[in-house]
Amino acid sequence: MSSEDIFKKVIERSLSSNIFNDREVLRPDYIPNELPHRDEQINRISSILAPIFRGERPSNIFIYGLTGTGKTAVVKYVLIKFEEYSARLGKVFKYSYINCRYDDTTYRVLTRLADTLGVKVPFTGLSSSEVFRRVVTALDSLGIPLVVILDEVDALVKKCGDELLYRLTRVNEELKKGKVTIVGVTNDVNFMDRLDPRVRSSLGEEEIIFPPYDAIQLEDILTRRAIKAFKPGVLEDGVISLCASIAAKEHGDARRALDLLRVAGEIAEREGAEKVSKNHVLSARMEIEKDRVSEVIKTLPFHSKLILLALTISGGDSKTTGDLYNIYKDLCRSLNLDPVTQRRVSDIISELDMVGIINAKVVNRGRYGKTRLISLNTDVETLLKVLKEEQRLGTLIKNFRSR
Repeated sequence: MSSEDIFKKVIERSLSSNIFNDREVLRPDYIPNELPHRDEQINRISSILAPIFRGERPSNIFIYGLTGTGKTAVVKYVLIKFEEYSARLGKVFKYSYINCRYDDTTYRVLTRLADTLGVKVPFTGLSSSEVFRRVVTALDSLGIPLVVILDEVDALVKKCGDELLYRLTRVNEELKKGKVTIVGVTNDVNFMDRLDPRVRSSLGEEEIIFPPYDAIQLEDILTRRAIKAFKPGVLEDGVISLCASIAAKEHGDARRALDLLRVAGEIAEREGAEKVSKNHVLSARMEIEKDRVSEVIKTLPFHSKLILLALTISGGDSKTTGDLYNIYKDLCRSLNLDPVTQRRVSDIISELDMVGIINAKVVNRGRYGKTRLISLNTDVETLLKVLKEEQRLGTLIKNFRSR
């Protein structure tokens, strides 16, 4: 079969899918008309923000919850509904959704706010103070309430500190007409403890915690989405419950459950299968896990990647912190880098253990005391493939493999 024939066959199969009606329904950013099992949170957020319809400033809200517990979906859902009602009632307000994982600098956040208010600013060239001034001027000129959603706000604070949060929580003191409410969203339940007390008291006027979904709730969510996502009868018995069960064991992550079901369907589609089976779900689980690990590794600091490489080139066998530190120092020497301290390496090992890339098991060695044995918890080839994307590490890996 020629390359052209292969391409044509793939396109035809995609256009005439026997599996999907609308796979976009299974995407994590899809907002359905109903959000089951989040009535309490919808009611609470709606009640707090309701003063918008009286032209008043609602309290700031801070929302906590693990990944996939519906935080972002609920906030967006409430504000979409508020937009619909405000249009009917002739009330005007605006909201600006900002994902601080991507817009992770003060300038980018302020540029997003300016854009929401119809103020055009260049990507570069202005100071953050000047952009902030223009945002304040626009707010006063419009004289309407603005809700600012800072999703994954911990990423912004980790990179830039909490000065912008402080200014945003105090901006109403500078406004004559406009009103600003901040909605902070994070997966980090300890985030507020690390903020300046002045920011903490202003930002945390109302706090809401999103609990994980259980297996029954996840199964219900998937069943509702599957009706729109798949053609009738293509899901074998047990497929949805298996996806729900796997995700429930991983702290009730609805995103994980939706991804499993979608990827299982895509694998079945690629195979030309007539139905989505449990085996497709298990294959999807493996595929997603590889992608997750890759994304985590890509975002690691350079010295964390070096420590992973040190463990990899040692054969992946269990190593003590001291042994691993010596290999790491050798790698630093090869790159003409100053190594971090052994204490810092020990902290990095704990961080890598926490995200599941390595195992760091404490063992008792009798009169020699306790020590940690460190081993890989990741496929070596997947790990090396990602590490090689870093040019300096790619050279080290190439030299090591040529020995």
